[in-house]
Amino acid sequence: MTPEERSLLERTYKLSLENNDLLRKIRRSNTMSSIFRAIYWVVIIGASVGAYYYVQPYVDPMMKIYSDIMANAQNLPNLLRGGK
Repeated sequence: MTPEERSLLERTYKLSLENNDLLRKIRRSNTMSSIFRAIYWVVIIGASVGAYYYVQPYVDPMMKIYSDIMANAQNLPNLLRGGK
């Protein structure tokens, strides 16, 4: 093996090691990004469920009042005509 070939082989080896390090960093970065994205969505969904659980005792009575008002509104034409 000539000195030029050996030098070229050594440079190629160093370049392949550098590329391998960069590819490992990219893979690690992608994995961490996926993990944090999953955690982000779990927090968003968990906060939504928690907010619904917290607000539900206030919403249920309002929904009952709304349904009573709608039932009375449907009977309003009968009341205005003097019917039963």
